[in-house]
Amino acid sequence: MLLKVRGLEVHYGAAQALFGVDLSINEGEMVAMLGRNGMGKSTTISSICQMMTPTKGTIEFCGQTLNRMSSHKAARLGLGLVPEGRRCFPNLSVLENLSAAARKGQWTLERVYALFPRLKERKNQSANTLSGGEQQMLAISRALMTNPKLLILDEATEGLAPVVRGEIWQAIATLKKEGLSILIVDKTLKELLPLADQAIILEKGESVWAGQPSALTEEMKDRYLGL
Repeated sequence: MLLKVRGLEVHYGAAQALFGVDLSINEGEMVAMLGRNGMGKSTTISSICQMMTPTKGTIEFCGQTLNRMSSHKAARLGLGLVPEGRRCFPNLSVLENLSAAARKGQWTLERVYALFPRLKERKNQSANTLSGGEQQMLAISRALMTNPKLLILDEATEGLAPVVRGEIWQAIATLKKEGLSILIVDKTLKELLPLADQAIILEKGESVWAGQPSALTEEMKDRYLGL
């Protein structure tokens, strides 16, 4: 098993945000983390990446316990994060953003340019001159340049135009086909669920359902996702 999270609890000061999250990802598997806004998805991701310190529970990745490990050490184990809001280095060029994150491995400049040809066209542009969709392509490519064992995408296509969303989903489908392990948060279930091998639903900071996407009924979508 690549990632195993058990009984995860997290506090923001005196306020408890997570009350018991369980999550498992096998190598080569794509897992969709679902839930309405404010239910703990981003907090779970921040905890996995060690940007927050859990108050209870365990996080194991590649056979190592991440609890209280620094975030940069966790990243070096193979966690590649595409954060909500993209967070590209605004004053650096596309090429500089990609080069700054690069680690040796199968993902090279040539490969990310093949995945997103538009980035090659704009390699000398500053990130802050790119459109939102292009910045998301850059954020995904930057994470890939770290050659991760697990790619984590938080709100993969939020706020993007339909045409660009289609390009992002096509790229994600390619990554899955190539066997990259993926944990993904997105509200576009029509595109997300056919790609996912497993899904987990968070409700008020707790994992309340997990299983194959095909087992997710319309009643459950309405109850937990507000669809």
